[in-house]
Amino acid sequence: MKPLHQRFQLYHEGNDSYIFVPAGESANAQSLTIDRSSGAIILNPPGMSLPLNVRRSGKPVYGILGVISLSMSEYVVIITGRELRGRISGHDIYRATDFDILPLNPNITIQHPPHPVEGHLLALLRSHLATGFFLFSYGWDLTRRLQAQWNTRAEDQTKAFWQVADDRFFWNRFLQTRLIESNVKQDLDAYILPIVYGTFDIRPVFVQGRHFQLALVSRDGDGHVANFNETEQMLFIEMPNATAPHSGDEFASKLSFVQIRGSVPLYWAEVNNLRYKPDLQVMDLPDTADVMKLHLLEQVSLYGEQILVNLVNHKGYEQPVKDAYERYITQLNLPNVRYEYFDFHNECKKMRYDRISVLIDSVKEDLERQGYCHLNAGDREAQQLQRGIVRTNCMDNLDRTNVVQGTIAKWTLNKQLQSLGIIASGSTIDDYPKLSADFREMWADHADSIAKAYGGSGALKSDFTRTNTRTKKGLLEDGVKSTVRYLKNNYFDGPRQDGFDLVTGTWVPRKGPTSSLFLVTDGRPLVTRSMPLVAFFSMFMICAGLTLPRTSEYSLFYYFLLWITLLTVANGYMLINGIDFVSWPKLLPPTDVIYYNGPGFRSARNGMGLGGAKDLKVAVDKTAKWLNGGRVHVRQGSKLTEGDIPLELIKKRVD
Repeated sequence: MKPLHQRFQLYHEGNDSYIFVPAGESANAQSLTIDRSSGAIILNPPGMSLPLNVRRSGKPVYGILGVISLSMSEYVVIITGRELRGRISGHDIYRATDFDILPLNPNITIQHPPHPVEGHLLALLRSHLATGFFLFSYGWDLTRRLQAQWNTRAEDQTKAFWQVADDRFFWNRFLQTRLIESNVKQDLDAYILPIVYGTFDIRPVFVQGRHFQLALVSRDGDGHVANFNETEQMLFIEMPNATAPHSGDEFASKLSFVQIRGSVPLYWAEVNNLRYKPDLQVMDLPDTADVMKLHLLEQVSLYGEQILVNLVNHKGYEQPVKDAYERYITQLNLPNVRYEYFDFHNECKKMRYDRISVLIDSVKEDLERQGYCHLNAGDREAQQLQRGIVRTNCMDNLDRTNVVQGTIAKWTLNKQLQSLGIIASGSTIDDYPKLSADFREMWADHADSIAKAYGGSGALKSDFTRTNTRTKKGLLEDGVKSTVRYLKNNYFDGPRQDGFDLVTGTWVPRKGPTSSLFLVTDGRPLVTRSMPLVAFFSMFMICAGLTLPRTSEYSLFYYFLLWITLLTVANGYMLINGIDFVSWPKLLPPTDVIYYNGPGFRSARNGMGLGGAKDLKVAVDKTAKWLNGGRVHVRQGSKLTEGDIPLELIKKRVD
């Protein structure tokens, strides 16, 4: 692939332009100018000298994330900090740790935006950049698995990095639109850096006299379902005569095993209402079977045959999702798609997580048939290629899914090392404490990162992943994590989702802040807005009353009666109208899903007032008014396009 610039020096030409000069390269390297008045992106002639009035930025620039347009200006987002996470085949893998946002409008400063709407959008952008786990490399395509790179290795040699990237995992694809469009008449390929939102870990291992490296990469992306993620476990086996691990590309063998996860491909949601357990809703829409078919056939075309491992409970709260999934799978009866149900909580109750072996036994023949990617040095043909994939889901695709995917990856790693002769056919990685500990830590860290991205806390059941044992301490930690998830998902999740939608281009702001005033105003009725203040003030007065002198028990009785009554009324009002107090996304509010009243299943209609939203039109209009200026959006998938499967809007389950 064509090389990328790895470092720039940024110059400010007054209020006229930003100039990016490649650092540490030849004098003929072409610099890039972004005009602040017109927004034009210009590749300068080789060796062009800088204007005399430029001012040099004190920060190094490690890449241009892209250009984003908000309500009053466009902004250039640059990477100013990076952390080395490891090396794959001689290529450094970095995490972006710091960013700068450069306004094109010379009358706007980041520190003091001229309008509250612009300030709010900038805050969403900064929060997304600060809390995300963004990975990049200048030489290794993190967006594509090893097998995909092998399949197109010949034609990729003359292409740019961004041209070969998998758009599903090219996180900043939307932000790079301006540079890609400007690339038509000039060669900006060396400036367009793909970023992956995911996790990465690689560790050197020494077993039975052989050095190798174990790597784990996850890629969050657009799979037309919620929480879609591709996870790749890789082995890099060094030459038999290697005396120490090295970081180059001279490996005897490279092996890769890929799994995916994603929400149950139905129209369904968990609707938060301030109660610990949200309302479950399954929507039977006319095109449900068609969009499920499209999704599964797309996965078959990408990965080969599909083994659908479903971990949703077979009874109780989760049963309607399981029943609907199985009904449509049976109806479709697709070739190269096999459904496998595993009742996780029933099989593994009383902390018997070793019972996951029952699932492994059920899919063993499929795993052996699908295989994994195995490339040997010097061979023109692959030793073998992975011909299918396991797609795992639970309700939120976090905790149960993490445990099962880790177990399948461990089974495959044992097979790989046995086939290479590194461990005996009857041995497992558990016979090698250092390797076993590294494997467990990698998968536990991976699970925590994904859970924090989607659920707001570390993964549940991670004690089993880290220690191979379920413990009572782990159960207590899970209780704390579940509480954190509840608080974040009910009271803080809206802006986080807005940040995702803004950066990925799912929602694009109009020019001028007046059309987006709903972002900075609260259109709820005064009584609704006042209830949290009444509750907090009542709590304060009750606590203050405990310090009062006991001069008159009679007067204290009425004092406490007053404030306890107000506290009870306020809390009761918030619980009855919980929908109005949940932190919903404002850019694309899910009002159509919250108040869905068509065919399907709804566990309850909590949080919609005393009548349970009997007049749904009134309820929808009321909520839409304060969420998005009266506009009701139909969110279908991570993009608003026909045929996508809708996001599981409320990723707030606790496994």
